Amino acid sequence: MIIDRNHVKNTFAEYVSHYNEKDEKVKLKIDHTYRVAELCDTIARSVKLSEKDIDLAWLCGMLHDIGRFEQIKNYGTFIDAESVDHALYGAKILFDDGKIGDYLGQPSDELCDFLRKVISCHSAYRVPKEYDERTRMFANILRDADKIDILKVNVEVPLEEIYNVTTEELMNAEVTKEVMDSFGEGNAILRSLKKTPVDHVVGHISLVYELVYQISVKIVQEQGYLDKLMNFPSYNPRTRKQFEELRGMMQSYIARVRLQLRQPDVLTVHRFWMNKIH
Repeated sequence: MIIDRNHVKNTFAEYVSHYNEKDEKVKLKIDHTYRVAELCDTIARSVKLSEKDIDLAWLCGMLHDIGRFEQIKNYGTFIDAESVDHALYGAKILFDDGKIGDYLGQPSDELCDFLRKVISCHSAYRVPKEYDERTRMFANILRDADKIDILKVNVEVPLEEIYNVTTEELMNAEVTKEVMDSFGEGNAILRSLKKTPVDHVVGHISLVYELVYQISVKIVQEQGYLDKLMNFPSYNPRTRKQFEELRGMMQSYIARVRLQLRQPDVLTVHRFWMNKIH
């Protein structure tokens, strides 16, 4: 199937026009969607996919957060644990409610099944083990693109707006022991471990551990948002000390990754202490 990018963009714009685009949360996700789609394009090109597959990766980026708009409308939050799994919600809207037809006309059942799998796992802790190699690859491309842009969002958008907390709550909160321990093990932070507002900040920093493609790590380094997020200006002396520890752990990880980045024939980032990809 040929993907008409202009038609997809126009369809997306028409869909989100039914929401309050002046709402900062809505605007945030509209802008995020376009950036993630372009990042998917960039990552797909870095691994030398065909033009058709590059378009398909871009499409996954355009569709991945469809569930966010109904989530904010119905629940007033982007925190899935307090509302609904936005990735699964988006898959329902697209494939159960039939919205995918607005974007692609009459896509095959095979294509719909593929897109559902990629979109529904983009915010999951891991890509399901049962996915075939091709589906896993597209899922990882989307997940990397989403993670890269989440770092940007967390720097450029007030964290109070993202997490629905006051400045006092955010700037005085401490990182819980469970989150510190998980970060130290080189893990992305499970949603169930996040108890305080600043746990969410650490959770987003930890997404760097999950990046799969070398180009993704390069983009993160070039953008500089990771460094800004790791220099979180807490009012709490204990939290500032915790972030010193977090910076040291992440800097050690990035240094190890840099060694591998010198190998131009390697496209994916090796997990140095846990085999999380294969």
